[in-house]
Amino acid sequence: MKAALEVVDLGDRIGRFAAVLCALMHDIEAGPSDSPSSEGVRPEIVAVAVVAIVIGIFTRFVTRSSLWLDEALSVNIAELPLGQLTDALKHDGHPPLYYVVLHGWMNVFGTGDVAVRGLAGLFGLLTLPLIWILGRRKGGPVLAWVAVAVVSVSPFAVRYSNETRMYSLVILLVVIGWLLVDDVVSLGKATIGRFVGIAFVGAALLYSHYWSLWLLAALGITSLWKLVRSPDQSERRSWRGIAISLVVAGVVFVPWLPTMLYQAAHTGTPWAKASRPTSALSLVLADNGGGNYGEQTLVGAMFAMAMVLGLLGIAIDRRTTALDLRTRPALRGAAWIGALTFAIGCVVSFASSSAFASRYSAVIFPMLALLAAAGCVCFASRWVRFGVVAIFCGFLSIGAFWNVIFQRTELKAIADAVATSSLAGDIVVFCPDQLGPAGTRVMPSGLTLLSYPTYGDPKFVDWVDYGERNDASDPTAFAARVLAQAGPTQTIFLVWSDSYKTFEGKCAGLASALAAARPPQQLLGDDGDRYFEHATLTRFAAPL
Repeated sequence: MKAALEVVDLGDRIGRFAAVLCALMHDIEAGPSDSPSSEGVRPEIVAVAVVAIVIGIFTRFVTRSSLWLDEALSVNIAELPLGQLTDALKHDGHPPLYYVVLHGWMNVFGTGDVAVRGLAGLFGLLTLPLIWILGRRKGGPVLAWVAVAVVSVSPFAVRYSNETRMYSLVILLVVIGWLLVDDVVSLGKATIGRFVGIAFVGAALLYSHYWSLWLLAALGITSLWKLVRSPDQSERRSWRGIAISLVVAGVVFVPWLPTMLYQAAHTGTPWAKASRPTSALSLVLADNGGGNYGEQTLVGAMFAMAMVLGLLGIAIDRRTTALDLRTRPALRGAAWIGALTFAIGCVVSFASSSAFASRYSAVIFPMLALLAAAGCVCFASRWVRFGVVAIFCGFLSIGAFWNVIFQRTELKAIADAVATSSLAGDIVVFCPDQLGPAGTRVMPSGLTLLSYPTYGDPKFVDWVDYGERNDASDPTAFAARVLAQAGPTQTIFLVWSDSYKTFEGKCAGLASALAAARPPQQLLGDDGDRYFEHATLTRFAAPL
């Protein structure tokens, strides 16, 4: 009965949100546009968009998976008293804004999986009407509706709107900042309030994710270029104000700079190797195509083609669409900022031997999504345009629903297996420690939980000098300590995987050392085909 009421309540919320959104779209005046799609919007496009919005809202708040490493670790850090947050993040590698907001959110809504993911979902919802406004400014009502449809069902946007991480917040802040910059540059609204807003959003981005540095750097370089090259005094004044706003954002970030530099020197990205810029681009396109399912490559290729058409496509007549290498003026700036941001970030990451994760592209996702939406509407024929939009959004929806059903971690299944064969006081060891944060959320109570190699609290992962510590660890000595603590009466459960970078052979060595003292029994296999975060569960029964 409770589940049925929750479904009814969710449907009611979706209906109310769609009604408010439609009313907002009807009332907002159109901004400047040079797109051939700036004529009145057709009902079939609105219908596709409304369906996409409903799917997007549903998929942002419903997922079958329990929290995986990054999500669980975010919750565990955010649960700490605010006074301990800075020290905890020094050992984690992220700026603090999202964790502070999540801390307050959990104080109100609790720490359950649905509750903690709801914050990211809220950020994702708030982004949708702003994307509509942005699309209307850059291409009229048709682009507005298609843009909100694309973002609604985008696998990338959906994934990070139902994951307990900062990426949906980053996307929201980028869209707000883009609108403010567009107010100043395109609409001539160079007011003090908007410059203060740009500085505020810039600082918030810096305190949310470090890849925002490259976005602000790209905007700063563009501002300086415009100051030097623009012949118009009014335009130079606008860009000067933007440049000053970015400087203010940087000054606001200065108090956190020592922590960031410590993180850069001691944490880094020990979980993966550095990526070449070309492979990073492939990862971004794949993630925009969705997860690890059959149509991912196809959808990623469709997304790339749509972006090219969005930047270069121009309708000649009802049967012909050509590529204009001069690019579409209304979207030229977005493409430039997105490309420059990505180039700076990739070059810095590669030069510093830092890994790249496709989620970092959240800082440029709004640019990519708007370009892709523009590519869908660069056709003069009403029905060709409708077909392209419907097919594109349909394929994106596959990835959106895949995120709902995909199991991000095997730890819940492992915890269930432990629950059926454990007694109070038994010991569970997570090897490596990266399995601990998600595992501690789902393990039955009354067990002793440990992590390799620190023998510490598995709720946290200390990333400081991570590789060096793991290289120096001794599985045999660790096993002896666990066996001594277990004594003759406590069973030991080992949750382990040898697939983690810097742990090569360590967890297998720990399993072998325990097996030398007690006969092993594998309760659950490592199912990497089904789960993103996967491990083996081995039981070492007490001798008595």
